[in-house]
Amino acid sequence: MKKIVIIGIFISHLFFSPHIFAQENTDNSEKIKLLEQKKENLISEEKEALKREVIEINERLDNEEITVQEADELKLEAADKHALNIKNKSAIIDNSIALLERGETDDINEIKPDGVKIILFDFENGEAIVSLKNSKKPKKFDKRTYSYLVMAFGLNNAIIEGQSFNNSPYSVGKSSFFEIGWAWSTRVLNNSDAVRFRYGFSFTFNGLNPIDNMYFVQDGNLTYLDEFYTDLTKSKLRMDNLVFPLHFEFGPSKKHEGHNYIRYSRKKKFKYGIGGYFGFNLSTRQKLKYYENGAKRKDKIKKSYNTSNLIYGLSSYIGYSVFSLYTKYDLNNIFNDPNPKENNISLGIRFDL
Repeated sequence: MKKIVIIGIFISHLFFSPHIFAQENTDNSEKIKLLEQKKENLISEEKEALKREVIEINERLDNEEITVQEADELKLEAADKHALNIKNKSAIIDNSIALLERGETDDINEIKPDGVKIILFDFENGEAIVSLKNSKKPKKFDKRTYSYLVMAFGLNNAIIEGQSFNNSPYSVGKSSFFEIGWAWSTRVLNNSDAVRFRYGFSFTFNGLNPIDNMYFVQDGNLTYLDEFYTDLTKSKLRMDNLVFPLHFEFGPSKKHEGHNYIRYSRKKKFKYGIGGYFGFNLSTRQKLKYYENGAKRKDKIKKSYNTSNLIYGLSSYIGYSVFSLYTKYDLNNIFNDPNPKENNISLGIRFDL
């Protein structure tokens, strides 16, 4: 049995040793090619970064933000900086190539096309380590589009044709709306953030609370208010919609510039937006609360109530930083013909988070 075990170990050693040996002696020529490609890439990146900085300096000169002498000095500083970057980074890669050419593979931890990590000396023996790692995704130079979570809430009501708003059959304080969605904001101009195009999607919930103990009744194509047979503690019609807002936004911002990026910050800045929206009605329901024979009753009635399936309208906002005063007006009628023309209107506060 002992002999079998020894033979098995011997065979296993013969079987696995070539594989281990092959792993330890990875083809250095492939690693050298990767390092040479990495060197070419970093030189191209530094040259491109220098080109962008020179363009920025020329734009500042054209805008009379700096003098010709200042522009020349900035260009020389940028050229010196990127030349030094190329020299330092290339030296690290050249040293690695020299190690590989001498067959010193033990000190090379990892070589990848998208990042190089080079250990030139043995850390365990107290020697210094020099490493270059660039495995992260490069930072985008000019980010034009940002995204936000949008939340809004406030008062809701309806403008009825031929009827004064003061005589509205809906409670001003109890009728409300809520909106939640996601929006993207894209800078329109190349060198200014003064104009942005905003777009996205939102779920809106518009509520109408009738006064004077009234509730909604659907009778065929007609929808009207009627008095409930007992005292109501709550009467509310809610319309749930999916809409797609589109706005042009105007406002100042602060420009932040680095050697490899440009960003515009709208924090603590005023803004104004105007546009509209279109979408679809997802559902309509009425909620009634009342007492009957001393027992508390709550009815939730889900039906169309002849509400419009297509939602579209105008909206606008004015605000500061993440806060805005927000208003929207539905151009579509709340209830389809032959019902009287009623248009939903909302006023509230919006947050861009």
